[in-house]
Amino acid sequence: MLRQILGQAKKHPSLIPLFVFIGAGGTGAALYLTRLALFNPDVSWDRKNNPEPWNKLGPNDQYKFYSVNVDYSKLKKEGPEF
Repeated sequence: MLRQILGQAKKHPSLIPLFVFIGAGGTGAALYLTRLALFNPDVSWDRKNNPEPWNKLGPNDQYKFYSVNVDYSKLKKEGPEF
C-alpha cells in the first residue's frame, strides 16, 4: 500500500500535500484518542481498585483540553467530601 502511494506521488507530485495533510490529520486524531483514553476522568481502566476515578479529582485539577477563562489553580472546593 505504501509502495502504491509513493508511486502515485512520483507520477502526480501535486498529490503530495494531500497525502501529508491526510497523514497529519490521522496522526492527530490517534494522539487525541490516546490522550482521552489515558487522562480523561470518565475512563476507568481499573474498576477493581478505582471504581470511581472522577471522585478523586480536586477543584484545581484541569482535565479539559483547553480552558479559556478559568484558572484552575485558584478554585476552591464547593460541596461535600465523598
